[in-house]
Amino acid sequence: MEKLALVKLTVSIKAPLSQVWGSWTSAEHIVNWNFASEDWHCPKAKLELRSGGEFSYHMAAKDGSQAFDFKGEFEEVVPMQMIKFHLDDGRKVQVHFKQMKDHVEIVEEFEAESSHSIEMQRQGWQAILENFKVYTESLSKLHRLHFDVQIEAPAQAVYEIMLAPDTYREWTAAFHPGSYYKGKWEVGETLYFIGPDAEGRESGMVAKVTKAKPGEIVGVEMLGMLDKGVEVTEGPEIETWKGAVEEYRFEERDSATTVRVTVDTIGEYKAYFEETWPKALQILKTICETTK
Repeated sequence: MEKLALVKLTVSIKAPLSQVWGSWTSAEHIVNWNFASEDWHCPKAKLELRSGGEFSYHMAAKDGSQAFDFKGEFEEVVPMQMIKFHLDDGRKVQVHFKQMKDHVEIVEEFEAESSHSIEMQRQGWQAILENFKVYTESLSKLHRLHFDVQIEAPAQAVYEIMLAPDTYREWTAAFHPGSYYKGKWEVGETLYFIGPDAEGRESGMVAKVTKAKPGEIVGVEMLGMLDKGVEVTEGPEIETWKGAVEEYRFEERDSATTVRVTVDTIGEYKAYFEETWPKALQILKTICETTK
């Protein structure tokens, strides 16, 4: 049997390793980057990420003129490190992920087929890697979002209810049931925004209070993360969120208050916050308007 040529490709991604791995191995992400040109897309993807698990990515020209399934079987999977698989024509592929100081390096090696030139195949596979890079890095960029709600209650009352420990738990349950905070809403103080996991271990965000004027405004700046009770303020995972702000403004007029929320989030969670923040604010509105 003729030995197939091995083609090696590399790409550097400025994103946390967990995000890179998730983008590479999750069907919801794969459909957004797995194509070599803008004339093509990947409308469907399914995979079972384990040794012996199968995958199938449907590749199609946007004009409907061509389509095929890129499919095969995983041979070995080491989370956050390496994936080996073979295609349905028997060719082997391996992908390695390595965390560097300020980026993740991906090295991909594949056996070339004989019906197209090696250079053409190299260009096509590299183009997909570049799409992956652009897409994944976009998920780690901060986006500033704005939300507001009008509440039939005085600003000072809304301020106190929004930040009081018990009622804070109620309206933030929209994000994560059981959410709470530790610390004081005073300038210079450290706050811990916590969402306990199934085992009750504390994980969440660490922030510093930068603004606090009762009845008018409160704001925080993210410093790091709380990982199972351990404060982490350095590393690739932290750089993504560090410096993000969250701010609540309270504007009173005719005994009603408009709460204006400004929040920074990475692209990965943008759609989630756009859906969930309005729900949380409606819960807050109900609490404030029914509290006497």
